[in-house]
Amino acid sequence: MLTLAVRASFPTIAVASAYSLHEARKCLKSAAPQLAIIDLGLPDGSGIDLITELNHRDPTILCIVATIYSDDEHLLPALRAGAQGYLLKEQPWQQLATLLSGIVEGRPPLSPAIARKLLGYFRPLPPSAGEALTQRESEVLALIAKGITQAEAAKMLGISTHTVCGYVKELYRKLNVSSRAEAALTAQKMGLVD
Repeated sequence: MLTLAVRASFPTIAVASAYSLHEARKCLKSAAPQLAIIDLGLPDGSGIDLITELNHRDPTILCIVATIYSDDEHLLPALRAGAQGYLLKEQPWQQLATLLSGIVEGRPPLSPAIARKLLGYFRPLPPSAGEALTQRESEVLALIAKGITQAEAAKMLGISTHTVCGYVKELYRKLNVSSRAEAALTAQKMGLVD
C-alpha cells in the first residue's frame, strides 16, 4: 500500500522496500535516498533509530513516518528524532498519495488526526490550569516532566510511590491530559521545566 502511494506521488523515482531495520541499513549502504518512509514498529527495533541515523548521515533526507501509532509516546520521539512528516497507515492509499504529493509544494505530509493533535499542543492553557495545582503537585509534575520515574520522584520528595501515583492521577485530571508526554508539554507551557 505504501509503495503504491509513493509510486503514485512520485512516478519517476526508484522505490526500494525493506521490512526490518537490518534490511533498511543494508539497503542504505548502496543507496542515497532523498525520501525515506519509515514505519516505527519494525520486527527488529524502532524506526525512530533509523530516522536518527538518516538525519546524522544526511540531514537533507526527508524522513516521513508511516505507522499505525497516533499516540504521544510514538509521535513526539519520532518528531524529535527528525521526522518531517507523520502519516497514519489506516488511511486509504489514495489519501496517503495526496499527502505525499504535497511535499513538492512544501506541504508537510501529516495525517489530519496528527495535525489536529500537534495544533492542540500549542493551544494556550486555561488561566486556571497552573493556579489549580498545589505546591506538591507542581513539584511532582516538574519531576515527571524531566523523565524521572514515579519511584525516583517518591525518593526525591521523601514520600511513598503510592502517594506520587495519587498526585500523578490528580495532575492528569486537573490538566486534562492522559500521558506523561502531554503532562511534560503542559509543565513546559507552565514554565515548570525548560
